[in-house]
Amino acid sequence: THNIVDEDKDPVLQSLKRCSLFNDPEDKVKVVFHPDFLNSDNPLLGLTYEEFVRGCHLGVFPSYYEPWGYTPAECTIMGIPSVTTNLSGFGCFIEEHVTDPSSYGIHVLDRKFVSVEESVGRLAQMMFDFSQLTRRQRIIMRNRTERLSDLLDWRKLGIYYTESRYQALTQMYPSMYPAYEAPPPHYVYSRPASSFSSQSRRTRDDDDTEDSDHSDTNSSCDDNESR
Repeated sequence: THNIVDEDKDPVLQSLKRCSLFNDPEDKVKVVFHPDFLNSDNPLLGLTYEEFVRGCHLGVFPSYYEPWGYTPAECTIMGIPSVTTNLSGFGCFIEEHVTDPSSYGIHVLDRKFVSVEESVGRLAQMMFDFSQLTRRQRIIMRNRTERLSDLLDWRKLGIYYTESRYQALTQMYPSMYPAYEAPPPHYVYSRPASSFSSQSRRTRDDDDTEDSDHSDTNSSCDDNESR
């Protein structure tokens, strides 16, 4: 969407060219590369960042290294399923506190103990399985994802910042700040009581019937899906 300085050296554009992603009519995958911040005054995408995220089906962030990773965390708070990795702080945090992250729409890709080729294959399978979900199943998944927003509340995450600061002060001024180990937070999200198979398929008529039966319960999610 923009003129790029040194276009021939831009890693994103070069990767798109290498994969022959030219947005031709027959291409099954279309790409919109928007190297700019989002805001409501944007002449191309007149959306705030929150509106843009809520309008997505899935966030994919297969980081090879990320100290924390705010983007999948932001997706979680807004009820958007996402893909993260076990080489990001967020992915490790989720694996520690959620029994079955994928059942909540948080797919933690293994990039630590398997080869690059296997990681790529697993990522492709994750996205394909998600694409097979019915509209009703996507709504259920969004509701589950948003349940984890309490896990990312600052009242819980702030504990780690406080502990890190105290440890730094202990190392610099041991006489003033004696060694102290804070007890680890005890909260784990168990697997949801109900589940569904990502491989199950339903006819459009059955799917529409279920949506209409639960339209009142999921009206907010329906609006987001339509957007």
